[in-house]
Amino acid sequence: MATYAAELYDRGLFPVLVFTGASSPTTRDRFPRGEAARYREHALELGVPDTAILVDPHATNTGANIVNSRALLDDAGLRPASILLISKPYAERRSYATARKLWPEVDVICAAAPIGFEAYVKTIGDERRVIDMMVGDLERILEYPARGFTIAQDVPGDIEAAYHRLRAAGFVSRTITPSR
Repeated sequence: MATYAAELYDRGLFPVLVFTGASSPTTRDRFPRGEAARYREHALELGVPDTAILVDPHATNTGANIVNSRALLDDAGLRPASILLISKPYAERRSYATARKLWPEVDVICAAAPIGFEAYVKTIGDERRVIDMMVGDLERILEYPARGFTIAQDVPGDIEAAYHRLRAAGFVSRTITPSR
C-alpha cells in the first residue's frame, strides 16, 4: 500500500500522505509496530519527504482511520476538498461508504494498488483468509448502514447470492455474525 501511495504522491496527485492504522490480524506478524509506522518507513525509503507524511498509529478500524486522519489534517491546518483513500483491494467500497458517512463534505475517491486476486493472495499467503476477508467486508457493506457506520450502497443480486453461498461454505472467520 505504501508503494502505491508513494507512486501516486510522486505523480503529484496529492501533497500529503496520511498513514493510519495499528496492527490487524493480517498484518500483526509483518508489522508488529503497526501498519501506519511501517507504511511511513517504506514511503521514506521510496523518497517521500518526511514533511509530506502524517501518521496515526492508533486506528483499529476503518471509522477510526477516517476520524483520525481528518483530525491529523485539521491539526496540520489542512482542510481538503477531496481525498484519495487507498485501501486493501477488497475494501474500497466499504472504505468509501465509511468516509462518505463520517466526512460527507469531502469528495472521496478510493483506490487500491493494481493487483490481481492471485497476486494479492500471494502477499497474504492464505487463499482462505483472503476469501474470508472479502466475505466479511461484504457483510459490513450490507450491515453497517443500519448500524449508522456507513452510507447504504446497492449490492447487485448476484454478488449478494455469492456472499450467501460463501458463508454457507464456511467462509466466516472474518464476519461480524459468524453463526448466521
